[in-house]
Amino acid sequence: MGQEIDREHFTRHDYGVFSARLREETALLKALFETQGLSQRHHVAGFELEAWLVDGRFRPAPLNLAFMERFAGELVAPELASFNIEFNTAPRSLTGTALRAMEHDLAALWQRASGVAHDLDARLLMIGILPTVRQEDLSMANMTPLKRYRALNEQVLRLRRGRPLRLDIRGDDHLRLEHHDVMLEAAATSFQLHLQVHPLQAARYYNAAKIISGPLTALCANAPLLFGRRLWAETRIPLFEQAVAVGYGQEHNAPHDRVTFGYGYVQQSLLECFLTNASEYEILLPIGLSAAPRELSHLRLHNGTIWRWNRPLIGFDADGTPHVRIEHRPLPAGPTIVDTIANAALFYGLVEMLATMEEAPELSLPFAAAKANFYTCARDGLAAEVTWLDGRVYDVADLLQDELLPLARRGLTALRLAPEDIERYLGTMVERLAGGQTGSDWQRRFLDLHDNDLFALTAAYHVHQQGGAPVHRWPAS
Repeated sequence: MGQEIDREHFTRHDYGVFSARLREETALLKALFETQGLSQRHHVAGFELEAWLVDGRFRPAPLNLAFMERFAGELVAPELASFNIEFNTAPRSLTGTALRAMEHDLAALWQRASGVAHDLDARLLMIGILPTVRQEDLSMANMTPLKRYRALNEQVLRLRRGRPLRLDIRGDDHLRLEHHDVMLEAAATSFQLHLQVHPLQAARYYNAAKIISGPLTALCANAPLLFGRRLWAETRIPLFEQAVAVGYGQEHNAPHDRVTFGYGYVQQSLLECFLTNASEYEILLPIGLSAAPRELSHLRLHNGTIWRWNRPLIGFDADGTPHVRIEHRPLPAGPTIVDTIANAALFYGLVEMLATMEEAPELSLPFAAAKANFYTCARDGLAAEVTWLDGRVYDVADLLQDELLPLARRGLTALRLAPEDIERYLGTMVERLAGGQTGSDWQRRFLDLHDNDLFALTAAYHVHQQGGAPVHRWPAS
């Protein structure tokens, strides 16, 4: 839902018009799936990275519009909060030196953006949750002044009948609070991976992305804190789910949560997700768009208000042919650029292998187990236990070492990615696992040694991030 809208209040007529267009475009998408009218291009990769603007004391700096004006490019976009910014790079065919090119693209973008932030007396930080953010920072005063965000807030509260949003997260500490707008969501910043896939194979890739979500989250965790409380290894997961929760079976019969791991595997086609969107999810932003039905603009806007942790997307090739891609959303931003691309390499390698197994892994691992793995790994990180394809329970660290990292290497090799790049990025993951230090682990260890000083933690994190060494090499002292 990156597009701006022209108003923030809606009538019954607006909902009716939007609903009709949504049905029309869903039927059109169904026909595209059935007639092979979607792009046949495969293995095109890209990403979005969300980051923080902070001031000299590492407090959130609400400067994103000023930042964008100075940056002046299509590779940045505003986020919900005025201290968050989103970066994009051009998609690349996932072969050859694509991973190294992604690192170079991101490094160049980050260097330029850091210079712009410096000119505004601010700094950039990529981290799952900013340790110094306070609940009072997450206020409507710090919402980016765009109509789509105000409308989203109004619609979520409408579905909740005006009741405040509630956080209830148990980790080492227990955080319970109420909040009166959706700004809590802004505390969670992500690294979202995209993979364009052949429509006939999309269901296998989508299910594979779900299955690997748990182990990946365990090894990539970088958000152990919220408001000074030690919670989950990847606290973004329960935070985002609860920050825009509309509840179940409330007014208008909204049957599903908007942020979810899902309710089952896809059986035959990714079309199933879009049919579910149209039939079971309340419309949040009934904007009348003038685009032709073939642009699927209402379908894509509606899909953009449903934040599955693995989300199917409809986009367009350069020649205008619609395509299918998968957005993998569980991973946090940071800690460094090389860590970020290493996280991407693990995802792309693993999803390739699981999606092309002779026997689909979703036939071996019940969906309930994949879902339980995801939340257990988000909570416990590398200390988690998971159920795997043979039905046995493993320490996730052992599973990563003995099976998943070798599988990812085979997957990247099958994609014909450069051997030296495979070694560079999967080597980073192997060392991170061997050292037992994710970004989340490093933050906790630093606090143990520094009297829980959140500002010292954030300052040290920034220094190490600027240094560029992967997080498993960061000293906690």
